[in-house]
Amino acid sequence: MASTRQPGRTGSQSVERAIAVLYALEGEDRPVTVSELASRVDLPVSTTHRIVQALVRGRLLARDGHSAYRIGDGITALAQTAAQQIDIDAAAPHLHLLSSGIRITASLGVIDNTDAVTVYSARPPSMFCTHQLPSRRTRVEGSAMGQAIVAFGHRRNRRLGTIPDVASTRQRGFTVSSAGGVTAVAVPVFDARGQVRASIGVQARSARLDENLIVRIQPAMRQAAEMLRDAVADGSVRAKDRSLLPATI
Repeated sequence: MASTRQPGRTGSQSVERAIAVLYALEGEDRPVTVSELASRVDLPVSTTHRIVQALVRGRLLARDGHSAYRIGDGITALAQTAAQQIDIDAAAPHLHLLSSGIRITASLGVIDNTDAVTVYSARPPSMFCTHQLPSRRTRVEGSAMGQAIVAFGHRRNRRLGTIPDVASTRQRGFTVSSAGGVTAVAVPVFDARGQVRASIGVQARSARLDENLIVRIQPAMRQAAEMLRDAVADGSVRAKDRSLLPATI
């Protein structure tokens, strides 16, 4: 009897399942067990375990402890195509100086197609919490950093995201978004020609990052954005070791 197996479909199904496992970790700040992943993607634990091990070998996932996993540094390496205009080595010190001064994680973001991508996050030496870490990738309309780039960019690019009021956003010089008890604020980063290339964002619990604190940290955020003027360009990513470039330090 002829075999009814369809290897093409089997192969694509494996890829689809691996993608589902990766996306199950999106926005997750803690290590996740195989059982949790299996529940999220609705697959048997044994199947999920095999997929996870393959992703670990490919550096797309990393083991954290004996039975939990997190996003691996291979994902960060792949994300560098979305950070083509950023000199991370030049930008990082200014982000760390900002985070230390305002005691909130300072992140750098760019736009990749219709997504906002976090390419670097500098944690403060004190008062850090996981609510300060933005997702590595999110839709522009759901990201203060993404909206800052769109609002201050060319008019034709505003189709990428919905900005509540572009005129008032440009007048005040920053964007604000709130969801799930977390508030995010972002300012644009311009290059030497005055073109917006990236954005600096901070986020924290809304109870802490209220209107008064937003006003107080704006001068420091804008100064940091000005200092990054020479770190944004049209060239490729420049870092000492691109394959090990961290998304968060």
